[in-house]
Amino acid sequence: MTFSVNDDPALILIDIQKGFDDINYWGGERNNPEAELNAGKLLAFWRKKGWPVFHAKHCSNNPNSRLAEGQPGNEFQDVVAPIDGEVIIRKNVNSAFIGTDLKEQLEFRNISKLVIAGLTTDQCVSTTTRMAGNFGFDTFLVEDATATFCKKGTKGQLFSAEIIHETALASLNEEFATVITTENLLKKLDIQ
Repeated sequence: MTFSVNDDPALILIDIQKGFDDINYWGGERNNPEAELNAGKLLAFWRKKGWPVFHAKHCSNNPNSRLAEGQPGNEFQDVVAPIDGEVIIRKNVNSAFIGTDLKEQLEFRNISKLVIAGLTTDQCVSTTTRMAGNFGFDTFLVEDATATFCKKGTKGQLFSAEIIHETALASLNEEFATVITTENLLKKLDIQ
């Protein structure tokens, strides 16, 4: 990973919302319990540097969803709660680019490098990362600042959250993004 002196990479935090605390609602098993804390470390670093931060928030069209607007679960988790000046992107599909002005905001600011973290690895994080790569952004996905839940397969078999997480990362790495850990990313960025 290389950044020039003029690069101000954007941090995009995907759907780190209180509704994901209800593990039973999402399948009963979750991996990477440190994901939100790692996302919080990234956010603190970005704020210290004064770099751009975008918070994506899933606003489900299903009124019964934990992530529907008006539900307590729609709120951001405290560890990554936005502050004044940080952009909030409201979405109701799996990509932070669809039905929003995220791409236009990034282009307006001449941002070419993105760092993505959030929930869930195989859904909104993956879809946003794929689109970012396809749009030509130099994209980095922070593997230990993302997490997901177990999933039932088409034949009824249960896939663990860790398997879902790892296979999602494997399909994104070096195709749509560079997958990296929080520690390695912060080390590389702190030498600037």
